Amino acid sequence: MKAIIRERYGRPDVLELREVDRPVPTDDQVLLRVQASSVNPVEWYDVTGFLPVRMGGGLRRPKDPTVGVDVAGRVEAVGRNVEELQPGDEVFGATSGAWAEYTCASAKNLVAKPANVSFEEAAAVPVAALTALQGLRDHGKVQSGQKVLINGASGGVGTYAVQLAKAFGAEVTGVCSPRNVEQTRSLGADRVVDYTREDFTKLDERYDLMLDIAGSRPFLEYRRVLAPKATVVLVGAKIKYRGMGPLPYLAKTLVTSRFRSQKVTFFVAKTLKDDLAALAGLLEAGTVRSVIDRSYPLSQAADALTYLGEGHARAKVAITV
Repeated sequence: MKAIIRERYGRPDVLELREVDRPVPTDDQVLLRVQASSVNPVEWYDVTGFLPVRMGGGLRRPKDPTVGVDVAGRVEAVGRNVEELQPGDEVFGATSGAWAEYTCASAKNLVAKPANVSFEEAAAVPVAALTALQGLRDHGKVQSGQKVLINGASGGVGTYAVQLAKAFGAEVTGVCSPRNVEQTRSLGADRVVDYTREDFTKLDERYDLMLDIAGSRPFLEYRRVLAPKATVVLVGAKIKYRGMGPLPYLAKTLVTSRFRSQKVTFFVAKTLKDDLAALAGLLEAGTVRSVIDRSYPLSQAADALTYLGEGHARAKVAITV
């Protein structure tokens, strides 16, 4: 089978399309024929060698040469302990090594793909939509009627966050670039701020919850638009090639916010089957949809990752297999 492999850390051109052996599922796994995957900052930092990645995944070179987390495809075979899935089932979820023709995945990290959703649309969901869902619901404690500010509303996480916040009954303001204003509005945002024309830290609103995805402004600046007991959920910051990635921004924000009345928190999303199933239901109902900016074939995975890393991507970038 063909798979994207990298033997060393570096820019996306370290990725190679190679012929490798087809993986064999364990008793608790299924073998998937991959139809689509997508690109997230997690792959950027995994490939380029973000220091925390090196600490766990190989200091000088990656222990696991495969790439890719989001996956959508058909079940080819199941391990002997797997009862809920059968060959032929169409599923989506998260695994490792998804940028390949076949991959193995734990059955607990997969759910049925809605029939009215394409493989590309399903593959866009896991990392980004789980981050948006858990950020708003679990860490932001979003409530109906609250005012929610989403800084970075046009990216992968942001496009889902706008829709999910509206589904929770919130009043949503999205901050984005000028080319994404109409897209953000079409996803349900009540107010859209073009950051090249309006400073969102000087708005006349006071927000109960802020999802900071872009990491573009210091806490003491955007604190002006937060209600006294507001919550700020940090999701990320601008992608960087070297160093500590978003960690300096996240650390500075957490330190600066100490002893303030607003709560600032950071988290890493978990792959939870119940949450994936909830998202599948929202997709099937049309309450949430995946926005695909571009699709690349597996052979052009390096170009897809470069496109994301250079900051060009709006919404999600898909990889088709």
